[in-house]
Amino acid sequence: MYIWAKLPTKWSNNSIEFCTELVKKTGVAASPGAGFGKAGEGYVRFALVQEPKILEMAVERIAEFLK
Repeated sequence: MYIWAKLPTKWSNNSIEFCTELVKKTGVAASPGAGFGKAGEGYVRFALVQEPKILEMAVERIAEFLK
């Protein structure tokens, strides 16, 4: 299962850079929308493949990253 998320305005045209910075600073990996074609830019895809506790930690880290 996956979740597609729209990027904040600051990152809306650079999903690759967003994903690179996210994984560097938080350890949370996401797939840049640009990798899925032109219409995917401005979004990222998160795979929900971990246990709920780990997903909760990932959400907390993402929230801190976006502050």
